[in-house]
Amino acid sequence: MPTTLLADRALVSVSGLEAEHFLQNILTVDLDVLGQGEAKPGALLAPQGKILFDFLVSRVGEDAFRLECRADIADDFIKRLMFYRLRAKVDISKQEQDVVAVSWQADSTASQNDSSTGVYDRRFNLPVIRFYETPLPAADATLADWDAFRLSQGVAESGPDYALNDAFPHDVLLDQLDGIGFKKGCFIGQEVVSRMQHRGTARRRVLLVEAAGALPASGTELTVGGRPVGTLGSVSGTRGLAIARIDRVKAAMDASQEISAGGVAVSLSIPGWARFTFPEAASAEDA
Repeated sequence: MPTTLLADRALVSVSGLEAEHFLQNILTVDLDVLGQGEAKPGALLAPQGKILFDFLVSRVGEDAFRLECRADIADDFIKRLMFYRLRAKVDISKQEQDVVAVSWQADSTASQNDSSTGVYDRRFNLPVIRFYETPLPAADATLADWDAFRLSQGVAESGPDYALNDAFPHDVLLDQLDGIGFKKGCFIGQEVVSRMQHRGTARRRVLLVEAAGALPASGTELTVGGRPVGTLGSVSGTRGLAIARIDRVKAAMDASQEISAGGVAVSLSIPGWARFTFPEAASAEDA
């Protein structure tokens, strides 16, 4: 399994007798089904339902959790957690370590690393192990290698793929990745997210992008006949990710219209593990 170091990550510790109850009431992810040795995606939302902070959460012994997030948002994330803490018996702090190691299995025949000191990243169907305890395993792959694998699996992250405070959890497939606890009760932004789930109104989705030649830079608009349908996210050569309107993409596909990114023709597809599908027909808005 190739391994690389992620130097742009930070670790936030939330511990105490009321840590789980505190986090369960504000975060999207259902901690009741979070097992030892695994990390699941989650988000802290604005009351209007958009993602303010994204992270991976894992358990650290009893009554303690590790929230791995982007290093550049860690301080603001802690401030927001402190804002909601009130009188809860919870300690919130940023750990000194600011480097995470990640190993991944690119195919079913690859040998697996010892995961006894790491946790499985449950966003992926193939084994992906994140290491937090020092000494970290030695790196034998580059960050570009990791990014190429991540986007090939259709896993989006804030920063390269979408801006915080600009996307709903459904947009970035948190509903598909067990990052939203629809049965756990209230959390911040829950009403908006639940309404989107039950009405089936999610239209923006992460899609796989492929082109015959090199793709343009992240942030390039996807268009059909000059009309925007989405935005290109992470890029690795001829492959990438995009967040796009699946109703408009489906309409273009049905009409055999070219979808392009900065003049480069692209094909869009749903990640193989995802449960959503393209709509049968264009929405009334686009009719």
